[in-house]
Amino acid sequence: MANTKSAAKRARQTEVRTSQNRATLSAIKTLTKSFDAAVKSGKKEESKASLQALTSALDKAVKQGRVHKNLADRRKSRLSKKVVA
Repeated sequence: MANTKSAAKRARQTEVRTSQNRATLSAIKTLTKSFDAAVKSGKKEESKASLQALTSALDKAVKQGRVHKNLADRRKSRLSKKVVA
């Protein structure tokens, strides 16, 4: 348990940020799974729509500081290669 007011506040902030980070990362994982399913089924239009949603989610996560920019760029690159292939 925190001994000072500032330590208690930091603990609260950490709790909130952790839950937000988990929610964002979970959403990205869910979108990635739906994208993979669309690619495996061979549906080109569904794959492109899914890629667009996933790209948007990654960009928003970067903007919020939840994910590193290089990670998002790397994933977007790899996923777009899957659509083309």
